[in-house]
Amino acid sequence: MTDHHCYTLPTEIELPAPFWRCAELFGGNECAFLLDSGLDPERLGRFSYLGGRPSALLTGRRTGPDTLKMDLELQTWRRPDGTVLTEPTVESFQGDPFDALRSLASKYPPGEHGNEDSRVPFGSGLVGYFGYETAYAIEKLPDTGTNDQKLPDVAFMVIDEVLVYDHAQEKAFLLVTGRGPEAAQQAADRTAVWQADLAGLRVQPTSSAPAVAAAPVRAHFDREQYKAAVQQCREHILAGDVFEVCLTQRLEMDLPGSAWDLYGILRDINPAPFASYLQLPGFQVVSASPERFLQLGADSVVESRPIKGTRPRGATPDEDARLKTELGSTEKDLAENIMIVDLVRNDLGKVCRIGSVTVPELQVVESYATVHQLVSTVRGDLKPEYDAFDLVRACFPGGSMTGAPKIEAMKIIDSIEPVKRGVYSGALGFIDAGGAMDLGMVIRTVVCRDGVATFGVGGAVVSDSDPDAEYEETMDKARALINAISALGAGGAA
Repeated sequence: MTDHHCYTLPTEIELPAPFWRCAELFGGNECAFLLDSGLDPERLGRFSYLGGRPSALLTGRRTGPDTLKMDLELQTWRRPDGTVLTEPTVESFQGDPFDALRSLASKYPPGEHGNEDSRVPFGSGLVGYFGYETAYAIEKLPDTGTNDQKLPDVAFMVIDEVLVYDHAQEKAFLLVTGRGPEAAQQAADRTAVWQADLAGLRVQPTSSAPAVAAAPVRAHFDREQYKAAVQQCREHILAGDVFEVCLTQRLEMDLPGSAWDLYGILRDINPAPFASYLQLPGFQVVSASPERFLQLGADSVVESRPIKGTRPRGATPDEDARLKTELGSTEKDLAENIMIVDLVRNDLGKVCRIGSVTVPELQVVESYATVHQLVSTVRGDLKPEYDAFDLVRACFPGGSMTGAPKIEAMKIIDSIEPVKRGVYSGALGFIDAGGAMDLGMVIRTVVCRDGVATFGVGGAVVSDSDPDAEYEETMDKARALINAISALGAGGAA
């Protein structure tokens, strides 16, 4: 075995349990992740990924409205030269989060592969999220809402060990990257640890979530307050300030069990193509997101799939079919969607080759467990002088969570919504060490912390929005999350 400065060892592996359950290896760790793309693998996600034991963790928090810089903190457990530290080092500094992430990623480059056939979109690199308020590092904006959660605005782990599941071939394999003068041997030794841990993994049988009455839900807006907020947005639209505003509200419930058990229940009742579980110091993120924010392939093709337009699932097949047809033919929903498509096209146009931005799918109705959604697909070819971090900077936050024009809509959002969105409305996923990226929109997502589950829901307000209907749309989107948390309290568990 030849040693290299950086070497990735791929190993096909037999799993002792369903792939996603193997994330339980990291139940006692502060940092772990599961990117669970099992729904619609042919179109939206052939591979799922999980892992823990990061080499480093970079977090960033806004310093205030007068600067675009963030207060950044880097914890390191394994240095780029392969040295494993007995205690993590902690470095604090101020800077631009995108530049800091680019610099960090460059220090942990992709390894020389032992097998070209085992290459996947993500083999090592960064896993984490950009919270909605990362926008304050891109554009100077008003800063009036309360930041009551006080979570990092940016958090990304450096990952050198990834367990991958190929849904097309129904195979799992492990990618472990070693670094330093003994890189290949280090990768082999850490692979052996994984194999031993997986061999010893014992998981409880899965059980379906029980059907129970919803537990109490607390909200920052009641119905009448949300309706009044919708009317405020409509007044801005009618005054010509904006065309559309994505208004949201935050709900919260007591968390009657573990975040991991909640993920298992949500996965059962509301499977989603960009589902994820993220475990970070002091909190967890549990997501059943159906929306791709940005994908960047090794071929430099960019894809975004904005969702705008929603109907609940019907109680009978006839009602369900009627609601689906209504969503795809109602002028208001079509207008909501096309405005965001235009916004995404404009964002991609900042960093993509001239003439390459296209819309191969426009206003397609997709059906999920609790809702029908109106989805479009926008693609472009990234210019060679730009990378994944430039792409995120150009497009963040996703237009489907702001409205249009983006900056004016965000100013209105800040003036109306009483609390900061935090992780919600941001983007979560991976940025591969080789430059590929796939980030889901942080919607249908619960943040779990100190025994409390919080989640945001919202919808697009346009000139002819009905305030009552807008409020009901937020509740339609909240239903799967409320049911999952309620089921957890009734004893349902993965």
